[in-house]
Amino acid sequence: MKVSRSLKVAAAAVVLAVGAAQGASAAVSITGGGSSFAAPLINACKVDYQTSSGNTVTYTTSSSGTGQTNTNNGIGDFNFSDSAYTSTKATVIHVPVVAAPIAVGYNLPGTKDLYLSQKTLSDIFAGVVTKWNDPEIAADNNGKTTKVYFKVDANGAPVKGADGKNVVLKTAVVNRYYTLPNETIKIVARSDASGTTANFVKLFNKQFPTLWSKANDKTFLNDFPGNVNAPANLGRIQTASGSAGVAATMKKTAFSIGYFESSYATGNLRAALIGNANGDFAAPDAAGTSAFLGSATATADGKLTFDYATKTPGAYPLGIVSYALVDSASTGANAKAAKDFLTYVLSADCPNKNASLGYAAISGALLALDNKLLASWKA
Repeated sequence: MKVSRSLKVAAAAVVLAVGAAQGASAAVSITGGGSSFAAPLINACKVDYQTSSGNTVTYTTSSSGTGQTNTNNGIGDFNFSDSAYTSTKATVIHVPVVAAPIAVGYNLPGTKDLYLSQKTLSDIFAGVVTKWNDPEIAADNNGKTTKVYFKVDANGAPVKGADGKNVVLKTAVVNRYYTLPNETIKIVARSDASGTTANFVKLFNKQFPTLWSKANDKTFLNDFPGNVNAPANLGRIQTASGSAGVAATMKKTAFSIGYFESSYATGNLRAALIGNANGDFAAPDAAGTSAFLGSATATADGKLTFDYATKTPGAYPLGIVSYALVDSASTGANAKAAKDFLTYVLSADCPNKNASLGYAAISGALLALDNKLLASWKA
């Protein structure tokens, strides 16, 4: 299935009467956990859902690996993973509920934008480029590039044309002049088994397979193509648990670079613009994510395959989805409440109120697939 119209931050045609659905039954407390990537949106959406339904939602932020383990062990009413996996339970389904970009954060003096091509990004995280003033980074950050401006609605959502693609208002030439410091690049990566890491490294696996030849196992230190214990890397490569841990470590580590969801790029952390196959650089926002994910393909069970070589203008090539993992055989009040909550997260009410977090709502063909998957859950 081609997902050409599937992702945007706009009103999604989902009718959800949470209050009516729950009004006739006693309120329940449901729990979920896993992906830290999905956590900001889940925790933001649960506020209004709890008010409307009377139910309580508790989401424990950890990692995609924990979300998968919890699902296998029957822990929680729903869990989240940023990567697909094969469950020990045949009745577990993947529902791609959350869409957002992985931001490449950096801690450098000043407020200038940092531009990184996919090759440069790969070489930095592979340990090939270790200085901020390396000629490869300098080439990305000096010269001219094209910036794509998308048409957006009153909520800041990208407007789709008849072809299902983001409407481009204009393109403009941007001059890049950035003298980067003669300082060692400090890498901060995830220490835990992370779907964010799996998706981040997947770009390198696909685009630069000779360099990134190790099997992607969701743990950065295992994926790293060099020797993390080499003298040059000791102290230069750090790890932290969860996206919050990565961001916190980066904020106190000058000249660092790392990856997390875009909402963590605050304070002295900024997010880099990443180059795409169209020849322009895109920021990790809802419009760029929508442009990239619109070129993805999906299987019948909801697992997506991304096109990192898409030439869609303005596409941000690190857009990902986070899957809700649920046991479609579970029943009862908690299962029903969990199903209703996930339906609410997919509705227009949830993501449109939190567009500032950088998430892109699911719509079109992918939303229809999600609804079909949730309908198969006889909660």
